Amino acid sequence: MSRKAEVVRNTKETQIRVAVDLDGTGVSEISTGIGFFDHMLDSFARHGGIDLSVETKGDLHIDMHHTVEDTGIVLGQAIKQALDGFKGIRRFGHAYIPMDETLSRCAIDFSNRPYLIWKVDFKTPKVGDMDTELFKEFHHAFAMNGGACVHLETLYGTNSHHIAESGFKALARALRHAVEIDPKTLGHAPSTKGVL
Repeated sequence: MSRKAEVVRNTKETQIRVAVDLDGTGVSEISTGIGFFDHMLDSFARHGGIDLSVETKGDLHIDMHHTVEDTGIVLGQAIKQALDGFKGIRRFGHAYIPMDETLSRCAIDFSNRPYLIWKVDFKTPKVGDMDTELFKEFHHAFAMNGGACVHLETLYGTNSHHIAESGFKALARALRHAVEIDPKTLGHAPSTKGVL
């Protein structure tokens, strides 16, 4: 069973192509025009154990908002498409990720009832050139378009780079567990409803 997908989205603000292979090995090709965001998406692929290709051309002459949010939209759509009705997966995943002084926790449910609980407090307005407020925009777009209920919390930490990166890694590790094939589901959606 192939669990791959490719999604293309073109608007007046962004042109995006995302390809995912949920059964990959963490190989990534990332190009968004935002160095720190590329680093986060590379880390997401590596720790999520998925192959990921992202090509985003956005209106960076205005700001980074559309580029980051729209990439989250398309990544969520691609993962949801690759999950093909959430059949046969574990569905739930969680992870704690320490990074120096920071500890982040993520729990995820691929329930097709998207939601985001965001308890992340950045200590600075930017990491590199990237506005820290954009990390919530990315995670919200990802959750809403991926059909995922995501709870992400920084339990403690002071360095904004560490807070952002441990959050991405926590999401990736939680996703990695949630999208694994569970033989006990016998290929069905893991729900009393029979469908998600």
